[in-house]
Amino acid sequence: MTLPHPNTDQISLPIVLGVLGDPTRLAIVRYLASKQGVPLNCSQFLDFGSKTNLSYHLAKLREAGVTRAEVVGTNRMITLRRADLDARFPGLLDSVIAAAGDDPALPAVGGHDIEVHARP
Repeated sequence: MTLPHPNTDQISLPIVLGVLGDPTRLAIVRYLASKQGVPLNCSQFLDFGSKTNLSYHLAKLREAGVTRAEVVGTNRMITLRRADLDARFPGLLDSVIAAAGDDPALPAVGGHDIEVHARP
């Protein structure tokens, strides 16, 4: 089962930028980008905060069209909608991720460095 998401043509730049303006959500997007399209279970984001807080941030990202969440059994698998964002706003995602760099204001992920792979 797939949760409701905006279609690609419904993704709004002001909404995407607003969502990415939050340090926790930006860190989640950087983490998803580092996984190069591999779907991640919600439990893999627990370093970003409590389950309630995480649920809120993941819902905001999904509603903005930044991520896709699919229910698989009892799990929610989260992926970055890179292709949709690149089609709608070419280069935006890579620019935002690159600009975030190693910003100390972003939440750390389990003390591990995030290596983000920009698309060629």
